[in-house]
Amino acid sequence: MREIKGVVGGRLVLKDGEIALIYEKKITPYGNGAKVDAPKKHIGKRAYVVIMQG
Repeated sequence: MREIKGVVGGRLVLKDGEIALIYEKKITPYGNGAKVDAPKKHIGKRAYVVIMQG
């Protein structure tokens, strides 16, 4: 299991069965894939997307 630190301003608590998918994507200014909407200052950083069930 991989641990991700860096939740700003509090705790992130996710219980078993709530998460459908977690993936990591690098924020880029262009391309043809799905993008993470983020300010320019975050270009080049990684974003983690958590898809919740239900």
